[in-house]
Amino acid sequence: MDLTLVLLFVTAGFASLFMAWVIGAGSSGATPFAPAVGANAIPTMRAAFVVGIFGFAGAVTQGANVSEAIGRGLIGGVSLPATGVIAVLLIGAGLMAVGIRTGYPIATAFTVTGSVIGVGLALGGTPVWAKYQQIGAVWVLTPFVGGFIAYGIASILPRADVPERFSVAVLAGLVGGVLANVEFSFLGPAGSTGTVSGTLQELAGLATATAAVGVSLAVALAVAALVYWDIRQDMTGGLRRVLLTLGSLVAFSAGGSQVGLAVGPLLPLLDDLEGISTMAILVGGGVGILVGSWTGAPRMIKSLAQDYSSLGPRRSIAALVPSFLIAQVAILLGVPVSFNEIVVSAIIGSGAAVGGRDAISPRKISMTIGAWIASFALAFVLGYGVVVVFPMA
Repeated sequence: MDLTLVLLFVTAGFASLFMAWVIGAGSSGATPFAPAVGANAIPTMRAAFVVGIFGFAGAVTQGANVSEAIGRGLIGGVSLPATGVIAVLLIGAGLMAVGIRTGYPIATAFTVTGSVIGVGLALGGTPVWAKYQQIGAVWVLTPFVGGFIAYGIASILPRADVPERFSVAVLAGLVGGVLANVEFSFLGPAGSTGTVSGTLQELAGLATATAAVGVSLAVALAVAALVYWDIRQDMTGGLRRVLLTLGSLVAFSAGGSQVGLAVGPLLPLLDDLEGISTMAILVGGGVGILVGSWTGAPRMIKSLAQDYSSLGPRRSIAALVPSFLIAQVAILLGVPVSFNEIVVSAIIGSGAAVGGRDAISPRKISMTIGAWIASFALAFVLGYGVVVVFPMA
């Protein structure tokens, strides 16, 4: 094995860990529990601890799809060399660190995607237009879909003619039904994924489409019944438990999505190295996210919870439901998605439903959108420019 290649891989690995730390300290560590903290359902430091645990679990069990897309799906015709991987990770992490320092949520997906495409094209790679169209569609639709769903939910929850024991139970059942069909690496055979619904079908000896629908409905009804009973017994405590559960699911989804941004660029290097599995890379990225969430996320959690909307538990639930749904769709498609974009859009939608324009900060929103656009453009230019100035083999 070439010693130079090993040394470069180790260097790239440290850059990947740094990127994972930045992700944990920023987007995936801050956004999932920002609504819960804003609703005073959980203290900031405890939220950072919990989000780190669930982010690690999501990274290990759901991180493969987005990692593959980042590592091998954005550029055709070339494979990033180790020096290119290092450049990508340092550019992405550097821009994210700026966002953490200033308190503005720079989108990790935008910075990493932009730098990978910039470096890849500069090396002579060809654009993968089909994937770009898919990514672009998700990025553009996310704020509208997430904000619209959150607005609709937040408009219904406070209504006197729709008691929370019914409305929140229905929402929880919907999330439960989706969760039953989410793919996990530990439920499938070696080298593949499986779902809770599929596992239950196998145990029951049923493998039809009708059985799949039936199992999903059964899970949804069970979750809805449990939440209905809990809220009926204790309204305040029940809403708090639903909110924290949703925050945990969003944190889990964040780990599954965001870890690919940190470790995905490393995957092409594994083709030339033996004895290192993709799972080992995902575990390393998950550890980096966990540590970042514990040590760096509180600042961003406070920024999102306090600055975007005056959140109560109902509006927070309205923000987290679409966040979970959009995140899982993106993971299924293998699309790098910004959790800042997802959760911020949902927070804005839920806040506007009840508080109108007074519940949000137009200046903060405008600056955040500008930071998202600028982060992608700057990452692309920096990635392309680094290769032009410092040619890579």
